[in-house]
Amino acid sequence: MLVDIHNHILPGLDDGPKSIEEAVLLATNAVSNGITHIIATPHHHDGKYMNSSTVVEEAVVNFNKELDERSIPLKILPGQEIHMYNSLISDLNKDLLTLGNSGKYILIELPINHIPTFTVDYLFQIQLKGYIPIIVHPERNMVFRKDKQKLYDLVNKGSLVQVTASSLIGVNGRAIKKYIKVLIKHNIVHFISSDAHHHLKRPFLLKEAYQYVLEKFSEGHVFYYSENAKHVINGTVFQPIRPISFKKR
Repeated sequence: MLVDIHNHILPGLDDGPKSIEEAVLLATNAVSNGITHIIATPHHHDGKYMNSSTVVEEAVVNFNKELDERSIPLKILPGQEIHMYNSLISDLNKDLLTLGNSGKYILIELPINHIPTFTVDYLFQIQLKGYIPIIVHPERNMVFRKDKQKLYDLVNKGSLVQVTASSLIGVNGRAIKKYIKVLIKHNIVHFISSDAHHHLKRPFLLKEAYQYVLEKFSEGHVFYYSENAKHVINGTVFQPIRPISFKKR
């Protein structure tokens, strides 16, 4: 069982596949990476796309039927990539999906060029309501890249972190690759996911990323990340490895 918790495989909802045929090609790419379960996470409330829970769940049902008819061995589950927005907390029990409908984990996206002033408070409130926030691709955020301690502080307060497979293996540049390696060494990373959008332009690459982790870190790291993703689907809580501060003692 290999799980991907962040991708844009559902057709016609955001900047992922535009057609069912493109989505099927992306699904085939997922299977070639050894992936068995996918939590589809279309953008929500990012200023461009709005994908309500009902829209996502209906799209998941329809796409699973399509995969079954084509005998593609892949299970799709519902989710959202939720941008950090003002009324997020009040919408938690209304129109926001937990990953895989597990009732526990929520995917949170921050802006690229800043961290909203209410971020720390909102991440805390999410946890008070019984959910666990997962911060997606921090390597894309200018503030986190400049000051890794800010990301450590959020993890130390209970948030989890997901990095993108393509960034880890160097597709998005050597600097970002190096940055993620440092995060891994400091136990800041809890998930590696594809953030796949297109079977050619932004494919899954999860197999290659796990192979890189195996070669550069350890089999234990691979096991840790893959098991954590299973916990997300099951809605079960796991004990993260304690993060290491970037401040010198």
